Amino acid sequence: MRVLIAPDCFGGTLTAREAADAIATGWRDAKPDDAITERPLADGGPGFVDVLHAALDGDIRYISVTGPLGKPVEARYLSVPTDGRRVAYIESAEACGLHLIPAELRPESCETATTRGVGELIAAAAVDNDVITVGLGGSGTTDGGAGMLAALSDAASNSGVSLTDISLVAASDVENPLLGPHGAAGTFGPQKGASPEAVERLEAKLAAMDVLKPVSDIPGAGAAGGLGAALLSLGATVQSGAGLVRELTGLDDALDDADVVVTGEGSFDWQSLRGKLVTAVAGGAAERGIPCIAIAGQVSVGRREMGAAGVQEAYSVSDHVGSVQQSIADARKSLIATAQHVARQWSR
Repeated sequence: MRVLIAPDCFGGTLTAREAADAIATGWRDAKPDDAITERPLADGGPGFVDVLHAALDGDIRYISVTGPLGKPVEARYLSVPTDGRRVAYIESAEACGLHLIPAELRPESCETATTRGVGELIAAAAVDNDVITVGLGGSGTTDGGAGMLAALSDAASNSGVSLTDISLVAASDVENPLLGPHGAAGTFGPQKGASPEAVERLEAKLAAMDVLKPVSDIPGAGAAGGLGAALLSLGATVQSGAGLVRELTGLDDALDDADVVVTGEGSFDWQSLRGKLVTAVAGGAAERGIPCIAIAGQVSVGRREMGAAGVQEAYSVSDHVGSVQQSIADARKSLIATAQHVARQWSR
């Protein structure tokens, strides 16, 4: 069989490249005669720059920016010559990612963490790029992009940096609006350490930001704690991060040559069905009439829902190895073992 392995990262344990390698290793162990193609992917969150750099080449630029807790962190952007222009790709999680905030600080930082570093990255990229695409996902912030907007305002005043002639693209990993039960605070706040009371305060702050009101209902406005809405307020267009990566990495060509597709992520849940990478891969497989299988650290999507998204079967790593703790303790070994099991089930 021709097997295409195209996972996202497994949040906090394996990068997309590491996950693809582990799945491929397990599959080869079980079915050594199968032809395997590895295509690690991203949907705008962690891994966005690495995946696009591998596919597009281009130049990586490093810059020290303000992290979510106000301390300097090193971040990057990718600059790629494209059709006579230069296109920059920014991974917002490198400047304001949840992984940059220690777990014990999150109950407090959930209300104070800043996106200022994202604005500093955009300002740096604006110097020599014509298009700036900001990957959204994996943030530890819910400031509605206030920090980013302040940094851009400072850059315009102090350095003359202007976005007037630059096209902005928000590559979102979700379709959530800014406000409400499915918004930035209500959906993602608890994942960033927010208590129910903190979620209410965050919701009120977002609702009070006048600059965001005209764009608050646009799908993707709630991405990265409202960073999507802030980019929309600057005139950015919203694009599916997973769809963009699918296009730029040539995923469709790889799908054309596959008999079965294996994708995956850390948690395959209801959010996965709202613009995440798994649905983009499954959609491409469905268009070609080939089965798509998901392997995830944990699976909480029902069979009917995953079937509607184009996923034939989903396998939980934690269930296969016995517990969440065991699957995290040696993430690579656990994923290899699960992939061996999946290969025996699906390879002809």
